[in-house]
Amino acid sequence: MDLNLKNKYALITGASKGIGLAVAKSLAGEGCHLHLAARNEDSLVTAANDITNSYDVKVHIHVADLSAAKDRTKLANDCRNIDILINNAGSIPGGGLEEIDDERLRDAWELKLFGYIHLTRELYALMKARCSGVVINVIGSAADNPSYNYIAGSMANVALANFTIALGRESQNYGVRVVAIHPSITKTERMIAQHEKLAEMQFGDKSRWQDVLPEMPFGRPTEPYEVADMVTFFASSRASYTSGVVVSVTNGL
Repeated sequence: MDLNLKNKYALITGASKGIGLAVAKSLAGEGCHLHLAARNEDSLVTAANDITNSYDVKVHIHVADLSAAKDRTKLANDCRNIDILINNAGSIPGGGLEEIDDERLRDAWELKLFGYIHLTRELYALMKARCSGVVINVIGSAADNPSYNYIAGSMANVALANFTIALGRESQNYGVRVVAIHPSITKTERMIAQHEKLAEMQFGDKSRWQDVLPEMPFGRPTEPYEVADMVTFFASSRASYTSGVVVSVTNGL
């Protein structure tokens, strides 16, 4: 199936590792040129080289701290002509209400919640003026399945889901689509490191990280490429009648 993404341009945040890097590779496989944004320059260079060695696409890198409004504004200005925005940067710490004070809450939300909204606002206006464009927000299953011990992330995720629905219902009037993807637990380097820490605490053996995973569909976490391919499909014209919706890659969890 041709997804009609050849020679389109996409901006992916959090693109140096994990789901973001998998999305970049999936889009590149369809011939889409890329703007990759993340904090770490070395990781971005490695990602860009990996992609250009495998795919005949252009890759531009942008070193940016997307918890800072000035960096988000600069990134938007540098990527004014993109066709697709993939909001993916954002790591919110765990903890309950008593552990997450106002300062930690604001810091946690600045990157993901306000980061997604701000970057979308900047680039949506340009897409709206052109009557074309796609915004994909990679959010998380805590929006549908909130946890007290991930209270900051649960609140941010449900806010972003409703942001997606509200904007996506309006944006279709201007030829722009907005869609959210909720990944379940995904086998990224960060996820493995988190569960290695739990395994070390529980068993004294970090190699047993899979033993601390909750029960999951198919008996395993989601692979990054499984989320990435879903993102790529919804970014394509094959999903041209889809906007203002949230798609869960969670098998009902």
